[in-house]
Amino acid sequence: MTQEPPRRDNRQPVEIRPAEISLKEDERLDDLQRNGYRIIQNPKKFCFGMDAVLLTGFAHARPQDRLLDLGTGTGIIPILMEAKYGCAHLTGLEIQADSADMAARSVALNGLADKIDIITGDIREADRIFPAASFDCITCNPPYMIGEHGIANSETPKAIARHEILCTFEDVAGQAAKLLKPGGHFFLVHRPFRLAEIVVELTRHKLEPKRMQLAYPYADREPNMVLLEAVRGGRPRMRVEKPLIVFREPGVYMPEIREVYGY
Repeated sequence: MTQEPPRRDNRQPVEIRPAEISLKEDERLDDLQRNGYRIIQNPKKFCFGMDAVLLTGFAHARPQDRLLDLGTGTGIIPILMEAKYGCAHLTGLEIQADSADMAARSVALNGLADKIDIITGDIREADRIFPAASFDCITCNPPYMIGEHGIANSETPKAIARHEILCTFEDVAGQAAKLLKPGGHFFLVHRPFRLAEIVVELTRHKLEPKRMQLAYPYADREPNMVLLEAVRGGRPRMRVEKPLIVFREPGVYMPEIREVYGY
């Protein structure tokens, strides 16, 4: 069994034994098209989107790396990162107990309990949960929207996942900077309308943007996602990769997207 990074407190992973794996009310089991892996989700709460999948295609990791996913939701990113890159150990941190429970059951269902930990905890307190500079890579698909504007109920799982109710991007960048090893890589997906703010926050925390890619729903539309890689303590110089077009036409993925999904 791979040894996990030591923790600073006595918080324990969400542990699910295979015999206890079952679907709860409104949950469904989805095929991830990778290594035979499946994931438990609840459409009434929150399901992963294309942004999380594209992030795992944009990111990269080595077999010896230890990876942390901040705000892991139902665990889609660590599960796919394990499938694609076979990291030594992966950890997902999630504040919502129901989502963390689904993630832990998915990890156990896929036989990955010895490689992936799911921790219930607050991103803003991540540096109290994990030792400083203990991860080679950090991934994050953070809430995109600022504050609670337009939210009918700020306590719903979907609102928490989409809006900066429980954490801000400043919180995310600050914690990533503390938990990455020098030279470690931070991968995130966000919305282009916040790009200027994101770059400012990254550089303020000594996370130097090194690679960027804009994702477009169609070739003739504006981009609706931006993928970024930053390096802790890296030198200033960023490469902008060719645009990523998602759909050739409605319902038909471009070849690059099919490759990311693993079809």
